[in-house]
Amino acid sequence: MQASVLDLDPILDSAIDGATKGLPPGLQPIPFRAVGDQGWNALAGDLPFPQAVLKRSVIERNARWMRDILAETGVALAPHGKTTMSPQLFDLQLANGSWGITVATAQQFEVCRRFGVKRILVANQLVDAAAMRSVLAALAADPALEAFCLVDSVAGVERLAEAARVTPPGRKLGLLVELGMVGRRTGCRTAAEALEVARATAGRPGLALRGVEGYEGLVVTQDAAADEIAVAAFLDDLAAVAAEVDRAGLFGDGTVLLSAGGSAYYDIVARKLSEVRLSRQVQVVIRSGCYLTHDSGQYTRLFEHVVRRIPADWRRHGDLEPALEVWSAVQSRPEPGLAILTMGKRDCSYDIDLPIPTLWRPAGSTAAPQRVPAGAVITGLNDQHAYLKLPEGFDPQVGDLIGCGISHPCTTFDKWQVMMVVEDDYRVSGAIRTFF
Repeated sequence: MQASVLDLDPILDSAIDGATKGLPPGLQPIPFRAVGDQGWNALAGDLPFPQAVLKRSVIERNARWMRDILAETGVALAPHGKTTMSPQLFDLQLANGSWGITVATAQQFEVCRRFGVKRILVANQLVDAAAMRSVLAALAADPALEAFCLVDSVAGVERLAEAARVTPPGRKLGLLVELGMVGRRTGCRTAAEALEVARATAGRPGLALRGVEGYEGLVVTQDAAADEIAVAAFLDDLAAVAAEVDRAGLFGDGTVLLSAGGSAYYDIVARKLSEVRLSRQVQVVIRSGCYLTHDSGQYTRLFEHVVRRIPADWRRHGDLEPALEVWSAVQSRPEPGLAILTMGKRDCSYDIDLPIPTLWRPAGSTAAPQRVPAGAVITGLNDQHAYLKLPEGFDPQVGDLIGCGISHPCTTFDKWQVMMVVEDDYRVSGAIRTFF
C-alpha cells in the first residue's frame, strides 16, 4: 500500500496471537506489522476457516477509481468510516485524496482522532453529554483538528451551545443544518424548520454554521427511474435551503459545505450540488464509504445504475470490483444437494442479501479457485453454519473451500477484529485492524 499519512504505529506495533479470530490457533504473539512476513496463504491450510480476506490489488484499484472520478467532478470525498472502522483503510482513502473521514458516533470520532485524521464530519446529531464533551475537548486539545456535526432542531443547537460553554472548544465546531424526509430518520422536514435551526446557531460561542446536509440514500426502491427523480428533487430542496440561509447571512466564516451522497447516488449528488451558486465559495462533500471494497450484491446492483448515469468518457477509469471475500470449508454433506459450510451470521453480512457463493477450491488443491457453477445458492445461515444448495453436477466434498462474495460490506467488517489482506494468489501480505 502507499506511504502512510496517519499514525498507524500503535496498530502495527501491537501484538496479536492465536486467540484472535482468523489467526492460527496456538500462534504465539507477533507484532501486527509482521503478519505479512509469516509466509501464510489464506487457502493453503495456514489459517483457520472461516476467513474474511481483502484483495489488496482490488481495494487499491477501487481507491484510485474514486480518486479519478472526483477529479472529473471537482467534489470532495469524506468516506464514511463506519463501513470499515479501519484506520489503515482510512489511511488509504486519505492518501488517495479524501477531504476527510465521516463518522456517526463519538466513539468513531475518537478512533479517527487518535490515529491522526484532521478533518472529521460527524454525519449525525450530537446530543448526549459525553459525546458532546469528547468532541469539544478534542477540538480544544488539537488546534489543527476540524470537526463538524449535524443539527436539525433548536433544542439540539441549545444543547451544543451549553456544552460549548462548559467545554470551550477553541476552534469552533462546525454545524451543518440537516434536511430530512417525511417519515424517515433525522433532519428538518421543511425549509422553514431548517431556516429556524440556522437562525438559532447565530452568535453561539464555540459554534459556527458551516453548511447544509442531507442523506438521499434512504430513497432506494425497486424503481430506479422514480428513485432518481426523487433524489434530484431532494437535492433541489437542499440547494434551496442553502440559498435561503445564505441570503439571510447566517453562514459562519469559511467555505460553505453542501454534503450528501452515500454509496448509491453520489454521481447525482456531485452533478446537482456542483451547480449551486451562493455568495461565497461552496465545497460539495460526498460520503460514499462502500466504494472501497464494493460488494457482490447490493452495491453491484446500485453501481450498474451509476455506470448508466455517468458520462461515457468516464468509463476509461474502469469499474469498481468486489474486494472482500469470506471463505469457509465444507464441513458436512448430510444429504444430497446440500453442503454445510463453516461460516454463519458471526462471520458475514446477511442484513440485505445472504452471501453469494462465487469460488470453489477442492481440498488439497494448489490450483487457482474455480467459479462456482450457476445455481449454487446460500439458502440460510445459523450462527456458525451456512446452508449451500448445490445444483446438479456440483459435488464438493468435506474439506473443500467455498469463497463467497457479500452484500453490504459494513456488516461483514464489524464481525472481524483482524482481516487478512491478500495478493491475487491469496498469499497474505498484511492485515487490517478494525475498531467496532
